Amino acid sequence: MSHRNIIVVGGGAAGLMAAGQAALEGTQTVLLEKMKKPGRKICISGKGRCNITNVADLRDFIGHFGRTGRFLHQAFSQFFSPELMDFFSMQGLELVTERGGRVFPASGRAYDVLDMFVKWLDECGVNVKRSARVEELLISNGQIQGVICNGEKIEADAVILTTGGASYPITGSTGDGYRLAESAGHTLIPIRPALVPLETAGHTAGKMAGLSLRNICVRMYINGRKHRQAFGELVYTEFGLTGPVILTLSGDAVDALRNKEKVSLSIDLKPALDEQKLDARLLRDFASRGREELQSVLRALLPKEMVSVCLEHTGIEPAGMACQLGAKKRGLLRRWLKDFRLEVTGYRPFEEAIITAGGVDTREINPRTMESKKTRGLYIAGELLDIQADTGGYNLQAAFSTGWLAGRSAASRE
Repeated sequence: MSHRNIIVVGGGAAGLMAAGQAALEGTQTVLLEKMKKPGRKICISGKGRCNITNVADLRDFIGHFGRTGRFLHQAFSQFFSPELMDFFSMQGLELVTERGGRVFPASGRAYDVLDMFVKWLDECGVNVKRSARVEELLISNGQIQGVICNGEKIEADAVILTTGGASYPITGSTGDGYRLAESAGHTLIPIRPALVPLETAGHTAGKMAGLSLRNICVRMYINGRKHRQAFGELVYTEFGLTGPVILTLSGDAVDALRNKEKVSLSIDLKPALDEQKLDARLLRDFASRGREELQSVLRALLPKEMVSVCLEHTGIEPAGMACQLGAKKRGLLRRWLKDFRLEVTGYRPFEEAIITAGGVDTREINPRTMESKKTRGLYIAGELLDIQADTGGYNLQAAFSTGWLAGRSAASRE
């Protein structure tokens, strides 16, 4: 056993991995978790199923992180999805790969992931202290000395900061780590909710609350110009929109709204049909069911919850017969089906965000070790860093990879 003492602050995905890896390198490792149990956010991730990673290749994977993705090259080159999946398999956790390359525990239970980590840390000899709140980092002459935890001084040769972001604060992610990182001289990129539901103008979405649509295309416009688009599933809510396709677009929407820009969404309800083919479909339906009311015929094209909204927006008479619909009104209907617009007016709070955007500036972290460039012996990993990606297992992989690298680097530091 090495004489080095390492403290890991925060028992989320990055912290659990970092603590175990540091202990495996022969150090005396203590994990300080302020909640009564570690890993609470793991247990609610992936709708309680824990989407631990994705089998996408490295280039595609990093592309999901946007501008800060390059920072992860070093961590991923040493511990990426194949290594993570092997790690779980060696611990006896069976995995399955599902649509979109998403990887889950075969049991479908996120708690099984946490139970595996708890058992593994015990086997590694990690001293896990619960209800242990770190109030202060102890730093002298630019070198970490330890922490103040629950009012007591704990000395250490290295400290790994993995307290998570500010999303889902009920799990313990209340942003404590940002204050601690700032105290060590770090710059913070302003934090904001990411992978978060969006609020829309008026009551249109609320009229369809609970309705889920699959295989639709959503285009985002910022100040009237098309910005990006995504394909997948969305869900209408009382306040606006959520679902995977909306969460994917939400980061750019949040940033635009914070910059006082105008954001709108265009929903293509029939992405498999171009306007010409859709028009032919409408003509065929209206001809074969010409004596029926339009509201009845439209139920073959739309979920019943959307029919009244469609008729209201297009100004088409619900009780009118399909055969009486002229070319002009048919054109309005066709365009609405391909370009249903909703204005985005806001976004939900951190309590409803899956992750936090922003955080510790990655330019102040050594990507080869996760060590701070501001304070020697301090390592920062996981969601505290200004790295964030789409849904699909990418964010958890980043937490595990940076935690793995931080744990190993802290244990081997001279």
